[in-house]
Amino acid sequence: MSARWHFVDRMAPSWLVVQLLGTAVLLFTLFTANEDTLGVWAVYAASMLAWLTFIVADPWHRRLANAALAVSATLPMFVVGAADDATALVMICVVLSRFASLTSPSGTAIVVLVGLVVAGSAVAYLTTGHDWQDSIGYPGMILLVTLLGLHRRQYELRTDQAEELLRQTELAQQERARAAALDERARIAREMHDVLAHSLGALGMQLKVAEALLSEKGDTVAALERVRRSNRLAEEGLVEARNAVAALRGDVPSLPDAVADLVDAFRRDHQTPIDLRVVPQPRPASTAATVSLVRTLGEALTNAAKHAPGEPVTVTLDFSGERICLEVVNGRPAVPPPPVEGPSGYGLTGMRERLALVGGTLIAGERDEGAGWRVTAQVPE
Repeated sequence: MSARWHFVDRMAPSWLVVQLLGTAVLLFTLFTANEDTLGVWAVYAASMLAWLTFIVADPWHRRLANAALAVSATLPMFVVGAADDATALVMICVVLSRFASLTSPSGTAIVVLVGLVVAGSAVAYLTTGHDWQDSIGYPGMILLVTLLGLHRRQYELRTDQAEELLRQTELAQQERARAAALDERARIAREMHDVLAHSLGALGMQLKVAEALLSEKGDTVAALERVRRSNRLAEEGLVEARNAVAALRGDVPSLPDAVADLVDAFRRDHQTPIDLRVVPQPRPASTAATVSLVRTLGEALTNAAKHAPGEPVTVTLDFSGERICLEVVNGRPAVPPPPVEGPSGYGLTGMRERLALVGGTLIAGERDEGAGWRVTAQVPE
């Protein structure tokens, strides 16, 4: 049933029904008119022609249609009182109420035309010998019918405004969805960067050590162990890459446990002394804060292994303040390592962006007297 009525609404919109009904009323009024004066019939014919012009031009030329409708409403005013009262009055009421219901003319144009027709009709009744009751009653009737048209106009305007608001709301929702998708892509990119930077950095260090053991010392046993460790790092990196996005939404370990796991992996993979300090009693942290700090720690440890291999590292997780603070400190090697080939990446930029998303901050730079480097990250709980 609803589909059938929807089909009818599409085939016969309300504006078409109103204009067909108005045409039928005007034709019936003209066919039943009792008028013998040729001039009056000429006015009626001109008014009807202007009405038909409005119907034809309305879908394509609104200004022409509005002008034709105004002419159609004005012409019968000149024969009111001198001709058949009912015919002229009905034509004025039908046409003028339709003009008042349109949304395209301005409110000023409607008021001016209605005032002109009502005042002209009152004057016509007075000048043709009608009593004051007719001179007030008939123009009052015209004004009342016009007010009904104005009510219809207000309904149409509210409908148009509601449709425009709905359209703007849909556009805003689409833009929000698009922004959310872009933000999600950016987060995935950061996750993949951090995972791959940590895993591939550690893997590269193991392979370089294995190469040095083979080429300089010929120690195949130690080199084979490094290769096996590299294989484990590659497998772990694949697992982390697959679970990078899921970790943002799923359950993650507590912050101290996640930091401890990362520190143990760094100690095992790089054979580097690393110390973890947690002060004072840990307290729960949000998933977003945990993921951000863990990824920041992974990037900082990767940089430490790359730029200061073998130097001791100290990791401090501080819960004493209002914000959770993670600090990574490492020493400076006596002999600078060879420069790393390939692109330098965006480690610090990625860390800052990640922390900024959860309201955190990052400070990174050299320690006092060039003794090494320090990375300090702070996030709210």
